[in-house]
Order: sequence, then C-alpha cells, then structure tokens
Amino acid sequence: MWEHIFCASNSLASMPTNDSELQIYARRILDVIAFTPFEQCQPLSREFDSIPARPGIYAIRHKTDGLLYIGKTKSLRGRFSGGHKAFLWAWLDKYNDEDVRIAAGFISHWGNSALLLELEAIILRATEPPYNVQIPTER
Repeated sequence: MWEHIFCASNSLASMPTNDSELQIYARRILDVIAFTPFEQCQPLSREFDSIPARPGIYAIRHKTDGLLYIGKTKSLRGRFSGGHKAFLWAWLDKYNDEDVRIAAGFISHWGNSALLLELEAIILRATEPPYNVQIPTER
C-alpha cells in the first residue's frame, strides 16, 4: 500500500535548490497526498504499525471533504502512534473514523530543515486545510 502512495515524491533524485524546483517538488507531494484514491490511503488504527518510520509530509483526509490537516515529520509512524490533534477534531466534527485516512509522501532529504519548512508552507498556502491553525505567509 505505502509504496504506491509514496512513489511520486520518491521520483526526485535530489532536494530542490531554487524556488522553481521547490514549487515543482511541492506540487508532486501535494498531488500524492491530495489525489491518491481514498481507498489506498492508510486507515486509522491504534498502533499505526503499518506506517513506515520514515520522514515525510502527510495529510489527514476525509473521504468527501478532502484535506483536513497537513504536516511534516521525521517519522510518520512516530507522529501518529502518540495521537494527533486532527483525529480529535475529526471526532468533534462527528466524522466517522472509517471516513478519515492518512496519505503521505516520503521525503528522503530531511537534512535541510529550512527547505522542508518552506516545502510544507507552499503546500499549506495552496490548500489551507481547516485543521491547520496557522498557515505561513509567503517569504
């Protein structure tokens, strides 16, 4: 399951070095997290054992309402195994747990935190998910 979801963001051989490449990279990741068929996204569970412990940008998605939350993490499994505020908000909004899933794009170049922050910011500005409280402004 996860190999398919992550294939688009794995296609870049190196981390972007300029704004144009960063925009393209962000678009590829956004395509993965927003447009992977819902049925292929990771269902919610208590342990999240099937989620890889790899860095990535992820989305909490609703079956019909789309993107609810977008974030980045050094370990996808670690990020979800301790819980996530988006799950609580989805429960408060009375979403059925079967209608909420996780989509993610692997990031193989986690070393440059400034670039990753900008990558996440580009995706957040493009989508403005309702559960992201702060959307970074353009630099």
